[in-house]
Amino acid sequence: MPEKIVRNYIKSALVFSLLLFLLSTNILSAQNQEEEFAEIAAEADTVYKEKYGLRVGIDLSKLARTALDEDYTGFMLEADMRIYDNYYLAAEIGNETLPFGEDYIRVSASGSFIKIGANYNAYENWEGMQNIVFAGLRYGFSTFSQDIEEYRIYTTNDYFDDDIRYNGEETSGLNASWIELMAGFKVEVLKNLYLSANVQLKRRLSQTTPDGFDNLTIPGFGRTFDDSNFGIGYGYSISYLIPIFRKAKN
Repeated sequence: MPEKIVRNYIKSALVFSLLLFLLSTNILSAQNQEEEFAEIAAEADTVYKEKYGLRVGIDLSKLARTALDEDYTGFMLEADMRIYDNYYLAAEIGNETLPFGEDYIRVSASGSFIKIGANYNAYENWEGMQNIVFAGLRYGFSTFSQDIEEYRIYTTNDYFDDDIRYNGEETSGLNASWIELMAGFKVEVLKNLYLSANVQLKRRLSQTTPDGFDNLTIPGFGRTFDDSNFGIGYGYSISYLIPIFRKAKN
């Protein structure tokens, strides 16, 4: 009889232990699920906000060329501002003296220019990053003067010396307009400080020219060609983002 009581006691203890184990397992599982749900809810409640502001900078390529080329002087300021998600308003303004020289002619054009347009950022940043890989469109306008420093009269007669004329004739009040496609990137190297580079494909829309000569260079546009309205350009710059507000990422 005592043995039977002991066996029943052991069975009851085992059943109770099993029930206690299953109950504790369910409780732990429920707690883990609650913690997972809490983490998911916390992540959902944590909304990452991106910086919106005004980015201003200066073109380093024009400063470098000014330092290295004694015939060239120029600078350009640039700015862009994020207006919605991946869209940015953008503008550049500058002044430069562009020389051109070949065997038969030497001229320079001096003036100011402005470019206005927009950029689209095609790069999907990780949280906390503000880098840009962009494509842009600009409308450019330049006012300038052209100085014909010297030119050579073409002749096939080798008997006479070359007829080189130094007249320093300057024509002012010239202007030109163009559109340009731009592609490039802006990389945040320090907090709010960016280095960028870009290339440009330009098409001239209109221009006024000196009497008897074409515009061989146009400030802001660059070198021109007789048989084409197209031009190319490049730039690299440094800029600083001035944060104005933050907005939740869509």
